[in-house]
Amino acid sequence: MALRQTARTLLSRRVPAMSLARTQAMPVRTLMSTAQTRSDALFVHRDTPDNNASIPFSFNEEFMTMAKEIIARYPPQYKKAAVIPLLHLAQKQNDNWLPLNAMNYIADLLEMPAMRVYEVATFYTMYNRDPVGKFFVQVCTTTPCMLGGCGSQAVLEAVEKHLGVKAGHTTKDKKFTVIEVECLGACANAPMVQINDDYYEDLTPESIVKVLEGLARGEKVKPGPQNGRLTSAPDKEKRTLTEEPYGPGKFCVPDFA
Repeated sequence: MALRQTARTLLSRRVPAMSLARTQAMPVRTLMSTAQTRSDALFVHRDTPDNNASIPFSFNEEFMTMAKEIIARYPPQYKKAAVIPLLHLAQKQNDNWLPLNAMNYIADLLEMPAMRVYEVATFYTMYNRDPVGKFFVQVCTTTPCMLGGCGSQAVLEAVEKHLGVKAGHTTKDKKFTVIEVECLGACANAPMVQINDDYYEDLTPESIVKVLEGLARGEKVKPGPQNGRLTSAPDKEKRTLTEEPYGPGKFCVPDFA
């Protein structure tokens, strides 16, 4: 009886059909210009000629040495805790993307169900499930980078114009893939981008183009601030510690002098 009464009360408070239609018809404004990836692309695997379980994968000698060092940090019964860094190693060895056979290999290496590895690989956005370019360009467009310096929008537009592709796409020569990302934690050096494992900070449209040109030529471009300053130090004159600091006892009451 009480359940029927509750149902009648809820129905009597329902939104009128016309009002609901107006609400559904309102446009939704997105904060990012890059097309969103559908959930089936994130969580559903479909075999392709480049990505299926029949393609062999194993760590080469260099990466196996690093993998053994990482696994040794954990007690034998908890070595599956190494799954995140091992997936990162596999992605790094495999040209910045993580195929199905690499996940299966790590599952065998850590003696854990393959499904547990899939769960990790599909949860974290740092794992690329599809092939990307040799240089994976992640342009931060979160608020600090949007407001810092020339602004991340100018940097993103410069990258897209120089490479001839929009964010979310790869250049025809397979050298560069460009995406928009959320905060990468270098807000004091905004705007910035991450390319593979390196941060390039304090960017302008001109300096990011120079970085891309250098990478395309095969040069080792120095990461970090591109405006000449040291890490996150003031870029002009001193703004803190402008006077000599006083030593112990000075300006203290006599009891503590």
